Amino acid sequence: MVSEGKPVYVHDDGKEVTFDAPATVAKIGQLNGEAKGHRERAEAAEGKLKAFEGIEDAEAARKALETVKNLKDGELVTAGKVEEIKAAAKKAAEDQVAAAAKASNEKIKELETKSTTLETALFTEKVGGAFSRSKFIADKLAVPGDMVQAMFGNRFKVENGKIIGVGADNQPIYSRSKAGEIADFDEALESMVDGYPQRDHILKGTGNQGDGARHPNGGGGGKDLSGLSPAARITAARASGQAKRQ
Repeated sequence: MVSEGKPVYVHDDGKEVTFDAPATVAKIGQLNGEAKGHRERAEAAEGKLKAFEGIEDAEAARKALETVKNLKDGELVTAGKVEEIKAAAKKAAEDQVAAAAKASNEKIKELETKSTTLETALFTEKVGGAFSRSKFIADKLAVPGDMVQAMFGNRFKVENGKIIGVGADNQPIYSRSKAGEIADFDEALESMVDGYPQRDHILKGTGNQGDGARHPNGGGGGKDLSGLSPAARITAARASGQAKRQ
């Protein structure tokens, strides 16, 4: 059957429908195009989804990617300041070392000053006391201890709390009575006095008590110094010794 130049299609229930072949072909082409587009999009989607195989939670994956991005940005910022951070750390360390060294040097100077003060006090107490308490000075010398200390004080030193007398060679004076031992204060002082060119003018019982005798080994150019004070005798004896050396 034909209606308006178009074939008529009779359905099973007897209804007749005009079959528009061009429209049908056009519709089929449209549907085929749409199907092709859907298929291409589906294939592209499947290709993209393969990269996410094994990922069940897309939201968690998205958050993880965002975290990684932030970390990378942070690393880039840090990398750009590495030299600045290194320089700051180095300067801070150098400043700390310099401050510690300064404090240490100041403490060392303070301790050295205290040590010197204590050594001076120890020397004054030990050596000065030894001169004032000396039995040799009291029994054998005609001048007081402070004058003897002025003459021979620089020949004594204190080591490990012990007073040591030194000879002209700056070596310790050893005892004559105790072989191998350092001489005690009085023995060392006696040795110094024995080597003193003008000893006759500071020793007792050598004519300095007013006998008017002149001693060839004495000082003062043979002058009688018995009438002089102890201090004057020392001054005259020193002057005589200098005159002889000249």
